[in-house]
Amino acid sequence: MIRLLGWSAAAFLTALLLVPACRRLALKFGFVATPKEDRWHIAPTALLGGVAVAVTVLGLMVATNQARAIGVLLIAAGAICVIGLVDDLRSLKPSTKLIAVIGIASLLVFFGYRLQWVDSLTGDTLLTLVWIVGITNAFNLLDNMDGLCAGVAVIASASLLAAFGSMGAQQPEAIYLALVLGTCAAFLVYNVHPASVFLGDSGSLFVGMSLATVALGSGGLTGGRPNVLAVIAVPALVLLIPIFDTTLVTLSRLLSGRRPSTGGLDHSSHRLVAIGLSERAAVTVLWVLAAIAGALGVITRYVSLEWSVLLAALFLLAMGIFAVYLASVRVYKDSEPREFTNGTITPLVVNFVYRRRVAEVMLDACLVSVAYYAAYRLRFEGSEWGESFPIFLQSLPIMVGVQMVAFFVTGVYRGVWRHFSLMDVVIFVKGVVLGTVAVLVILVFVYRFTDYSRTVFVIHAVLLVFLLTGSRSSFRLMSEFVKRRRRSGDRFVVLGADDAGVAALREVDGQPESRLRMVGFIDDDQTRHGTRVHGYMVLGGHDTLVLLIQTGEVETIVLTADLAGITPMTDLKRLCADHGVTLLRIHVNIQHLEAG
Repeated sequence: MIRLLGWSAAAFLTALLLVPACRRLALKFGFVATPKEDRWHIAPTALLGGVAVAVTVLGLMVATNQARAIGVLLIAAGAICVIGLVDDLRSLKPSTKLIAVIGIASLLVFFGYRLQWVDSLTGDTLLTLVWIVGITNAFNLLDNMDGLCAGVAVIASASLLAAFGSMGAQQPEAIYLALVLGTCAAFLVYNVHPASVFLGDSGSLFVGMSLATVALGSGGLTGGRPNVLAVIAVPALVLLIPIFDTTLVTLSRLLSGRRPSTGGLDHSSHRLVAIGLSERAAVTVLWVLAAIAGALGVITRYVSLEWSVLLAALFLLAMGIFAVYLASVRVYKDSEPREFTNGTITPLVVNFVYRRRVAEVMLDACLVSVAYYAAYRLRFEGSEWGESFPIFLQSLPIMVGVQMVAFFVTGVYRGVWRHFSLMDVVIFVKGVVLGTVAVLVILVFVYRFTDYSRTVFVIHAVLLVFLLTGSRSSFRLMSEFVKRRRRSGDRFVVLGADDAGVAALREVDGQPESRLRMVGFIDDDQTRHGTRVHGYMVLGGHDTLVLLIQTGEVETIVLTADLAGITPMTDLKRLCADHGVTLLRIHVNIQHLEAG
């Protein structure tokens, strides 16, 4: 491992010198990325960063005297870098670039690189080809915001090295990963926002194909206790963020009538910025998710198959909910032309996605299965688990079917996620209790409850309520997180920290186009000062409000109807007018309508 760290450090120092040299070369000869409508950057930025990355990795790999052992990979990575460089300088057609990627991936498959996910050689060959092409292009698409692609590459490289373990430290693939890790880390120094140099297609394609190819054998390496899931989970989880982003973009474009090959500002990073995060914060969120996924990928090699399945399932369900949330963010303009809208398939799917009910039902079926499986795993261990597993499989269909019917009967699917409240939890409890009791009755009637454990059903019920609550509250939690991280928009305070003030806050937050940022509450009741109401601090009374206005700390003040008639209102209006502060009043009027 010390040897790997040494090579990684050598790559870091080499790239630290080579990247600025390539940047100067790019600026001298005009090799820059110019701003475009479908690109994120707003100023011309030097390319050739990918050339520095590729030259560093390939050059140092030759210096290790291990180049011949993975010569095919080095040739393929070098070739894809050249293709990307041509695209950077001359702009190839997407179809031309895709054909080149497929051709180079076919070379790797021909020389024996395999996923080894299925027993069929034909099927495994095709899956491997799709994997290499898909991951390579996924990294290319992920290079859409400063530091994102290189940062994910650093995390993925480190995770794959951890998956190799101490027994794989001498393998040439591990040395190659160490070089990619050090090089991409050095490139990040110049690529974090605001970036002074880009990877370009030459770099993103090079990194993507390198990681896609090396990851092929990560699940079956010696060291640790690899299981069947690890063969799939290690590469899939370690490279989850590129897969996640590409899938989200592709489906979003198809369902909105746009071609997947068309560029646009609709990636996961762009959607995070659209909901109020800064560019750095959006990239950091994706880095954190990549790190969690990578850690889970490594963990699956060192824990039992049963727990690996549970951990992977929970994380993938969470990422699915996150994808639904991002998909709901508005990134397409109504004026943008749709490239294909004929036929009935797309409108039908869009309608289902819009209503979200089909996805909600499918999610709940997965949650029921996960909760039931986890209940058995928590109740039984060792040989007891092996004896109980057939009973679990026998009753799982009954549990899923009956529980879903119970959810429907108790009204679980009448709620709206973004308006989640404690009353929804009560409904969840009713649905879970009804479903669990119904399953118990069926098992008693059919199997006389032989060999079944009552404790399992109690654990299942508790876990299921927790999972349902977590999934439904996720949208609201993410929205609240975004509101508190929002950096743009006018700052506002609400006068009154009572129920009317909370209602006013909800009314402001509920406006679709609102870009206001909540600062806190103002209330003359001194017992409330310094406390939190609905997650926001009560800042003080009238004197605090005057100070906030005079110092320019707020741009908007929201009044409730109860405070509209207070005595100092005239003075407040005059003070706001003098300092350019907007004064808003939330007023709800209930009218009695006469018949006729």
